[in-house]
Amino acid sequence: MSKLILFNKPYQVLCQFRANDERQTLADYIHAPDVYAAGRLDYDSEGLLILTDDGRLQTQISHPKHKLPKTYQVQVEGEVGDEAIERLRGGITLNDGPTRPCRAKRIRPPNLWPRNPPIRERANIPTTWLELEISEGRNRQVRRMTAAVGHPTLRLVRIAIGNWRLDQLQPGEFRQEQVHAAQSPRRRPTSPRRKRV
Repeated sequence: MSKLILFNKPYQVLCQFRANDERQTLADYIHAPDVYAAGRLDYDSEGLLILTDDGRLQTQISHPKHKLPKTYQVQVEGEVGDEAIERLRGGITLNDGPTRPCRAKRIRPPNLWPRNPPIRERANIPTTWLELEISEGRNRQVRRMTAAVGHPTLRLVRIAIGNWRLDQLQPGEFRQEQVHAAQSPRRRPTSPRRKRV
């Protein structure tokens, strides 16, 4: 059996266990030996991060060749029109090449925890919430995609990786599960246990 940890990474926490400065890291929240992050989440992004002690499972979750979908709720600057949505869906050409097509749609503001500090808001500029599902993981990809269609990202929260979902985990909370080493990363885990730190 492999250990799997689903963690809601708070804003401004490094996605590693050690830092060379005073910034918070995973070690401030997770005290489980021999687990490593399966993929990354930027310092200024929030939401689902998976950690495991199984190298093979870590690769299945994080390696781009497996094309495991990752779903994000993204607050962007401005009112996003249909043309921008279609451009996102069709793939955006970034400075490191074109992205794969993705799923993109406008959504109502989700019921998320307050961010500390809150996003910068300008009274005369509206914001829009999007849900994006991508199957690759380039550096700051979602932020670069929304900027490329004229809508800079203000807040980014990952809510799902494959069929693993954030569900009701609050920032800094995690739940730990045992999975078979051969279990597909797309299969939804069962009997989660919730832990608060």
